[in-house]
Amino acid sequence: MSSKLEYTGLSDAEVQASREKYGENVLTPPARTPMWKLFLEKFSDPIIRILLVALLLSIAVAVYHVATGEAGMSALFEPAGIALAILLATVVGFLFEMSAARKFDILNQVNDDQPVKVVRGGHILEIPKRDVVVGDIVMLNAGDEIPADGILLSAVSVQVNESSLTGEPMATKTTVEADFDKEATYPSNAVMNGSTMLGGYGVMRVTQVGDATEYGKVYTGSQIENNTQTPLDKQLNTLASFITKASYVIAAIILIARTAIYLSDHPVLDWLSFGSYLLSTAMIAVTVIVVAVPEGLPMSVTLSLAMSMKRMLANNNLVRKMHACETMGAATVICTDKTGTLTQNQMRVSEADFAYAPDSNTKEIIYEGIAANSTAHLDEGANGVMKVLGNPTEGALLLWLADQGVDYAALRNQAHVVEQLTFSTERKYMATVVDSPLLKHRVVYVKGAPEYVMNFCSQQITAQGLVPMESSRPAVEAKLLQYQNQAMRTLGFAYALVGDDEPYFVAGHLAPHIRLTFLGVTAIADPVRKEVPEAVAECLQAGIQVKIVTGDTPATAREIARQISLWKPEDGDRNIITGPEFANLDDKTLLERIPDLKVIARARPMDKERLVKLLQSQDEVVAVTGDGTNDAPALNAAQVGLSMGDGTSVAKEASDITIIDNSFGSITKAVLWGRSLYRNIQKFILFQMTINVAACLIVLIGAFLGTESPLTVTQMLWVNLIMDTFAALALASLPPDERVMRDKPRHLNDNIVTRAMGKGIIGTGIAFVLLLFGLLQYFKHVDVTSIAQFDLRLFFANFFNFTPVHEGLTRYELTLFFSIFVFLQFWNMFNAKAFGNVQSAFSRLNTCKGFLWVTLIILAGQILIVSVGGSLFSVTPLKPMDWVYIFAATSIVLWIGEIYRLIRRLVA
Repeated sequence: MSSKLEYTGLSDAEVQASREKYGENVLTPPARTPMWKLFLEKFSDPIIRILLVALLLSIAVAVYHVATGEAGMSALFEPAGIALAILLATVVGFLFEMSAARKFDILNQVNDDQPVKVVRGGHILEIPKRDVVVGDIVMLNAGDEIPADGILLSAVSVQVNESSLTGEPMATKTTVEADFDKEATYPSNAVMNGSTMLGGYGVMRVTQVGDATEYGKVYTGSQIENNTQTPLDKQLNTLASFITKASYVIAAIILIARTAIYLSDHPVLDWLSFGSYLLSTAMIAVTVIVVAVPEGLPMSVTLSLAMSMKRMLANNNLVRKMHACETMGAATVICTDKTGTLTQNQMRVSEADFAYAPDSNTKEIIYEGIAANSTAHLDEGANGVMKVLGNPTEGALLLWLADQGVDYAALRNQAHVVEQLTFSTERKYMATVVDSPLLKHRVVYVKGAPEYVMNFCSQQITAQGLVPMESSRPAVEAKLLQYQNQAMRTLGFAYALVGDDEPYFVAGHLAPHIRLTFLGVTAIADPVRKEVPEAVAECLQAGIQVKIVTGDTPATAREIARQISLWKPEDGDRNIITGPEFANLDDKTLLERIPDLKVIARARPMDKERLVKLLQSQDEVVAVTGDGTNDAPALNAAQVGLSMGDGTSVAKEASDITIIDNSFGSITKAVLWGRSLYRNIQKFILFQMTINVAACLIVLIGAFLGTESPLTVTQMLWVNLIMDTFAALALASLPPDERVMRDKPRHLNDNIVTRAMGKGIIGTGIAFVLLLFGLLQYFKHVDVTSIAQFDLRLFFANFFNFTPVHEGLTRYELTLFFSIFVFLQFWNMFNAKAFGNVQSAFSRLNTCKGFLWVTLIILAGQILIVSVGGSLFSVTPLKPMDWVYIFAATSIVLWIGEIYRLIRRLVA
């Protein structure tokens, strides 16, 4: 057999020399960041940085209190609690991202051991893909994955799927220079690594392997570090900066004002006494800084992101990078690939224009002709989904037969093939001669470009019977024009009865004496996914621009845009551009043109990346979807890259989220989750910052009144860390709210704390402080042993007579104060839940089981601490009725919120 081989191939010595010079045929995997470094990166969060500063200051305060004897070792609880909050916020996020990375690695496994047929030393060998070297002669057959870049030495009807590189699902390859496609992305005699043979067979010489292939170059480019800051990072940085500055300003006011008060009260300065006073003042200032820091915020953000990662996976979104959950909600532009995302990535018969003459077997002839005159096969997978093996256009015909309930394999097996001409670009048709059990005669079946097939036909079958081809041809051509205007591929079908001994093919073409009967045409297209038009409409309604960026032809891309209602009747040339036109325009011209662009056809990898960067320069938040290697640079450059579950490993490696079901509808769900997540984080900030404002004001007022804070370190630890963490869990567990899709995307530079939030935080915080200080005054002037004894007349009598009952507060009164403070925050959590809409806080509670459970835990936790906390929390058990009174009285916070929302609903 080896003596008949046309190619000798490389010798063993030449293989070794080539491998040493050009390397192995494997892609260099991206450098994995060490786990310890990934963990340390969690500490780069702006709020975590503030907490680290607060931890150091808190340690200083605790050491001071212990050293001066003002407190025991319990003073160390707060720094220990802050340290715990830091660790929880960083460890949870780290563990969730590690879990996602493991799932991703399983999804993204690459097989470098796939067998490849090569010619070496005059013999055909089967070697692993990784062992292919530059200079190897590789044999290619239908269904093979092309293992490296190369030049075709011979090609017979070669068609390849280049969608992973160009978006083109079927490209014709040839070695005949006259037939080269001048507009093709890659030369017509070049085949590329990552492409798949759809039909025909050929021989290639390998010119590039591994990282040097086009596939490898894009893979390497996709690994360039993307330092694009997410919108949430920016906003948390802004919030952290504001909190830091505000706390420092308040601390400075305390230092300056208390120093001025001391100096005015002590004309003669005692430096020892002044130094002690100054140190005490400094500790109060540091306490304000510590209290101002929202310790629960990093935990809230991390919990929200982590829970969203888990829930989004259930919605077919595998999130690799935690912040991508939220960033998707900030997207203002989605640049989407066409094939496999908007469409099914499976060619199907859209229209079958056949006429069945009465009392004839025309339908059966058509079925037999399609089954016999084909080289494709169908494979039914374990999930029952039919997969096409071979040419996708022929596969579409077989799928159409299956839809008609026809077993193509049985028809093909029964019709014995006598002779066959496979499809080629030169002929534009395929012909097969069979012995037909249906017609009990030898038959030639032909399919191909209708305008060519009709040239061989003398008549056509119509509903009225046989008519001359010249009279029916205009109607057929009008139908073809209609299909082609819809960017569909058309095929014509014909047949003829032939004798057993006559020549069927002459010089690679149908014999001139054979006159065919035309059967009709089919229009074939990659159909739009059913859910896409609705999902695109939802995105547009949400204020998100959708731009189709594809390697397909302008006509096909525009037709898909029309089918998904993106392309409107009034749209024209300004709304579509091709890759070469895009590349020839300068940035300034493109920035003027981009807002109108809806479709970029014949796009190349660098066109997509350039589009993303230009959009980002206009403060757009860009999400890119894609499944091919050609999409990787843009996926990496975007704020959120969304790869498809069956996309290339290069695309998935460059992305932040993998859409497991390849559906644009899942992308819309990701936007919904992202927006709802951002709203949940805002709700927690509203809740947390209200507590911090109240606590800061209590410390600040106490500093000037000379009174100690009625809340102990351990009590603040419960409020700021444990209770807030549960509140974070409650608000993070709120389900997504469909109403957020009616809003316009937020601006990249918006503050996370809106004007409405700011008013709520300041207003509610001040109201709480006034109420709590009023309560302190009441406790000072009335001897309280139960809330049931509450009597304002007794208070006013003692207050105006300047007769405080006692200087300090009793343990029972302090416990009441602590519980009332907690329950004010408890009810305010319900108001925070309702933030962002005018609906009642009780609406949709049946879908918020997590929220309800957490509120019960907070309620039970407070009662438990007061009941058994004792000296650790400086509390004493309260009477059962006191709990009822506290619960009912503090609920006024919720009812005021409910009345406010009701008024807004009525006004709206």
